[in-house]
Amino acid sequence: MISGVQALLACHWSARRMQRYLDADPSAPLRPAEVRRLEAHLARCERCAQLAREHRLLRQSLLRWSDRHWPDDGSLTRMHGVLDQLVRDGLA
Repeated sequence: MISGVQALLACHWSARRMQRYLDADPSAPLRPAEVRRLEAHLARCERCAQLAREHRLLRQSLLRWSDRHWPDDGSLTRMHGVLDQLVRDGLA
């Protein structure tokens, strides 16, 4: 029973620090002892390790999404013109 409660508390402790750990934000750094403790927990706890993987994948996806190339303004202007003409002609 005690080990189950201890594991639950370790997961709770880790979850509260996970984002700061993954972001490595210099304005809210974890102390070296906290980093070691969290990394040790992630090595033992599959559920928390999976959560960390999901956060990393989400971060990578968001970074790739921000690199998307949007159509140039000229293309958008031409497309708007085509759509406006379709609406005027009653084809849309």
